[in-house]
Formats: sequence, structure tokens, C-alpha cells
Amino acid sequence: MTIREEISPDSLPVELQADGIRVEYRDGRSVYYRGVPAKREESVRTAPGKDVHVLVTDPTETEGVLTYVNDQKTNDDILRDSGVGRVLLDTVEETTVFPGVSVENDKHRITVEANLETVDGRVFVFEENEMGERSYEIVPAGEIEGSDTSDESSESDT
Repeated sequence: MTIREEISPDSLPVELQADGIRVEYRDGRSVYYRGVPAKREESVRTAPGKDVHVLVTDPTETEGVLTYVNDQKTNDDILRDSGVGRVLLDTVEETTVFPGVSVENDKHRITVEANLETVDGRVFVFEENEMGERSYEIVPAGEIEGSDTSDESSESDT
């Protein structure tokens, strides 16, 4: 197995659409995260064993940085060419992926926390595997009124 390394992300074009989010890589390819992100207050805790991507947009919501968390599949050169970053965390390790946005590996679950007083744009978290994908937007506490804000990702996938 090739040893992977951490890679800093570049700013990439972002397009927020009614039914998902498109990110254009530096090499001309793009990724489309389908669905309207579910809102979560202040943090998201993903299901175990998922591929986790964190997108932080600028205030105009037209650019952002995309970081893969604990990705071991993607070749370093592909990430560098695409402009996507990567952080690698040991169990019970935490790091900052963007000022005001931290990620923690806790027993194969990734927790993404955002201090939205520090972040000027929006924070999105995508978790996926071959069985499906989910997307979330981290919002300030109290922004979700009258709705269930429990973290559905802690439920088992069926």
C-alpha cells in the first residue's frame, strides 16, 4: 500500500444549486454532491467507515476549499492536480482544516465542528460510500427552529 500524505487545498469554483452542490476541480473535472444538505447546528458526526469531504465556501458562495478526511484511495498527484486537500488523522486526533473548522477522528467516525463566527462562508460536510451519500450544512445554533436537529448519521445504515 502506498503511503499517502496530507495535501493543502486550493480555492476552487463552487456552484450551489437547488438540488445539490457542484465543485469544479482545477484540472477541469467536477464533482456533484446531490441533494439539499440537511442542516446541523455547529457540528456533524458522520457514520463510521464513510468517505468524508468538507467544503468551506467564501462569502460569495462561488469559491471554496474542499478537503478529504482520511482518504487513502486517491493518489497524491491526482489531489494536487485537482486542487483538493487531504488530512490524515489517527484515532482520537483532531486538526483544523480551515480557520474555524476542525475535524476529529473518533473511533472511525469523523466529527466536523465549525465556529461560524470565524468562518465567513458556509460549511458543508459530505459522507459517502458505495451504498449512498448524505450531505449536511453546519449552521449556527438556534438557526433551525421547530425541526429535529438530531444527528441522523449516528443511526445505522439500512
